[in-house]
Amino acid sequence: MNVSRKFFNNKKILIYGMGKSGFSSYLFLKKNNYINLYDDRKEIFKNRLVKKFFLEKNKIFKIKFDYIVISPGINVNKCNLTNYLKKNSRIIVTDLDIFYSNYSKNKIITITGTNGKSTTAKLLTLILKNHKKDVRLCGNIGHPILLEKNISKKTIFVIEASSYQIDYSKIFKTNYAIILNISPDHLERHGSLNNYVNAKFKLLKSQSKKDFAYINAKDKYLHKKIKSSKVFSKIINVNLNKIYKFGKKINNPYFLTRGNQENLSFIFSICETLNLKNKNILKIINKFKGLKFRQEIIYKSKKVTCINDSKATSFASSINILKSLQKVFWLVGGIPKLGDKFTLKKSECKNINAYIFGKKKNFFVKQFKNKLSFYCFKDLKEAIQKTLDDIKNSNNSNLHKTILFSPSAASFDSFNNFEERGEYFNFLLKKYKVKKIINDF
Repeated sequence: MNVSRKFFNNKKILIYGMGKSGFSSYLFLKKNNYINLYDDRKEIFKNRLVKKFFLEKNKIFKIKFDYIVISPGINVNKCNLTNYLKKNSRIIVTDLDIFYSNYSKNKIITITGTNGKSTTAKLLTLILKNHKKDVRLCGNIGHPILLEKNISKKTIFVIEASSYQIDYSKIFKTNYAIILNISPDHLERHGSLNNYVNAKFKLLKSQSKKDFAYINAKDKYLHKKIKSSKVFSKIINVNLNKIYKFGKKINNPYFLTRGNQENLSFIFSICETLNLKNKNILKIINKFKGLKFRQEIIYKSKKVTCINDSKATSFASSINILKSLQKVFWLVGGIPKLGDKFTLKKSECKNINAYIFGKKKNFFVKQFKNKLSFYCFKDLKEAIQKTLDDIKNSNNSNLHKTILFSPSAASFDSFNNFEERGEYFNFLLKKYKVKKIINDF
């Protein structure tokens, strides 16, 4: 499909969902189009800027829209306009489509996968900046792509894309597609693992012969998909050998875990394609501190480390760090993902004690039974209190100890999001003077 900057001009457009991406779409499109807005939460239209564009639900059905711009957070199967959206699925687009119609000639790098998207996208952006490139980090990481200004022909976009964004998009394409990994996630939304994999893989299917796609050669889901699909782009299989050759030149402890090493291998692979300098790449890698609530070290002493990994919302996102630690006091709990399974063997759990919190304790008990030691608590506060007591009483062990807050579940039973959950964990650490306990240990 040929697209131009006028692709979305002089059109009747309904924007559904007034979160960050919806609001940015409104700002970008309002000048040249006939715009109406809708959100399941009517109270959001108290904002005078958008109130006059709000359309009542019963009036939506009477207008023939050219496009429906849908926010990624809207679930077509569970929203106020379910039947309407299903009947009009062919005209549903996203902010990525609007972006592509305006900047298709720019260099676009899109990163997706189940775990590690934000960290990898941020690190790649810093590396490109260090090479004096005009680079913009946008998308699912929290920066709406349509709010970017002062864009030139040389501007490079690094986009973190969720399966929802890719799934809803119609015309979006990327020059470089990175799928870091695949594990069961968002199945309650996609309906099946196959649908979830298809959504991610859509990035590759839309590429041309001039484009590049980076995948984990050992990922069973992607390997199977590659064999059964027609893909035109150049497929680059990525593995850990990409980082092994640098040996001791990587001295950042953040990259000691296997998960972060795998993500780093993708960084080296695409940097090689882009002809970036290894010296500059290593400089940024060794300075990189990671993102908040992603395996973030809060306190550390010679004997004890405290890590806030609130972003972990599935077992797959916690397992790699669990494997890399010696003696773990693991705080885990929340709303488990549909189809999620704890895949570590009993022999791999000898040094793990789990402190389960929240209302869905039975799910975790079933997963951990006959594999590791665990305790159950009403909430995170009680779990931390018990964890600290056990840390104090474990002086007889010479193993380095880690208090790991990696919930492996969604936060919505007690918190609005993983950020709020992470902040609360940090608050409790200060309240119980964990820093003093660690230093005195």
